[in-house]
Amino acid sequence: MALNDQQIYRYSRHILLKGVGGTGQEKLLNSRVLVVGAGGLGSPVSLYLAAAGVGTIGIVDADEVDLSNLQRQIAHGTDDVGRSKVDSAAEQIEELNPDVTVEKHPYRLSAENARELVEQYDFIVEGTDNFPTKFLVNDACVFASKSASIGGILRFQGSTITVLPEEACYRCVFRQPPPKDAVPTCAQAGVLGAVAGMLGTVQATETLKHLTGVGTPLANRVLSFDALSMEWRAVRVKRDRNCPVCGDNPTITELVEYEQPACAIPPREGQLSGVN
Repeated sequence: MALNDQQIYRYSRHILLKGVGGTGQEKLLNSRVLVVGAGGLGSPVSLYLAAAGVGTIGIVDADEVDLSNLQRQIAHGTDDVGRSKVDSAAEQIEELNPDVTVEKHPYRLSAENARELVEQYDFIVEGTDNFPTKFLVNDACVFASKSASIGGILRFQGSTITVLPEEACYRCVFRQPPPKDAVPTCAQAGVLGAVAGMLGTVQATETLKHLTGVGTPLANRVLSFDALSMEWRAVRVKRDRNCPVCGDNPTITELVEYEQPACAIPPREGQLSGVN
């Protein structure tokens, strides 16, 4: 798909970049990205991907916009309260960039639909507030040999990892969800609104890097930050040959759904599996 004059002007700052150029921009316009969750992380991710000219963005979310969402979920406005988040986000994306096609999936990601859905896209971004979905996305991507960015925020902190085929997956680091009630939800503990933007832009950047082939992905590393001290830390991890999903002898061969909802938080010292 060749760029027209208007697109050359719109994406000129990308085209000027060594390693991206017109060829990279054409790759973006021909790419398909699935964003799981249209909330705090999904909002900046989807808007930046749309601004960058990612041709097709799929959005999965079963929720409606709530007034308490607006402190951080920038894809929605006051007039959107009560509307489907998928519809609200799609409207914002289409207004931002008419080059982008939005595929709306207004339902909950489940073991029944996850693999079929991720197989339709080139890259998956997981930005929900619950561990079950993170594991579901990870496992579906491993089974389908798809790449993904998985992230979470809570209070003043955030963390993310990029999962690539044949590299460390989310289960290599976090074997299974934490025990019930071990981690508070955002509704219980709170989250600084701008923290969602901080991590969401990292995930959007990882997506654009993957699609254009520029730079080094955040694979085999968990990136975490604390906004209070503004300290960032990348912990190296490695693929675990005993991982139940991506290991040499996997014991999980079908998608598993867990019940316990909780916001993700950065790993504490000693919690990482497979650290170099």
